[in-house]
Amino acid sequence: MRTSVSTNNTVTVTVALLLAAATGCTGDGATARPTTKPGTTRAADTNTSAKPRPDPEGPRAFGRPFTYTTDGATMAMTALRYEQGKFHFRRSADEESGASGYTWAAIEIKACLKNGFAVVTRNSWVLAYADGTRIKPSSVTYDDFPRPEYPRMATVKAGTCVHGKTVFAVPAKQRPVRVLYTSTTPEKPAEWSVPKA
Repeated sequence: MRTSVSTNNTVTVTVALLLAAATGCTGDGATARPTTKPGTTRAADTNTSAKPRPDPEGPRAFGRPFTYTTDGATMAMTALRYEQGKFHFRRSADEESGASGYTWAAIEIKACLKNGFAVVTRNSWVLAYADGTRIKPSSVTYDDFPRPEYPRMATVKAGTCVHGKTVFAVPAKQRPVRVLYTSTTPEKPAEWSVPKA
């Protein structure tokens, strides 16, 4: 009886140490992060390809697509261009932001669905600044915003694309360093470098 207890304790300690080594040792002192995305089942955890990981390629150049597949749909997203201070609308960027010193900016985006079914939204696109600030698109649209406008939300069918501009109220004396696609659908982050003016 004692031998059985001793063996069980040894097995328990061994399993605990193996689990600690597998989950706690990241090599850089970082804390392990949860890998289950909202809306997924625990079964996805057993598939290492389903776990989020940093994009090894880093920020892309404008025009270089980011392609991902989820739920049988393959989508290619691309940030094409960034423009700032070239737009003059009837409503000022200061009014939109609620602060002075702002101007209008826009990113041009293209999304193409290769197969399956998907919905796209401009709300997933964000401007990131060197100091950590992130700015979301304008919460409203106006008749004089640049055309074509990227939709607030649209259904995309296989073999078709959505293309347009999304407008932001941004600090006039600063320029973002990256354009981010922040949807939680892809397993990897997507970002594009904003060229210096």
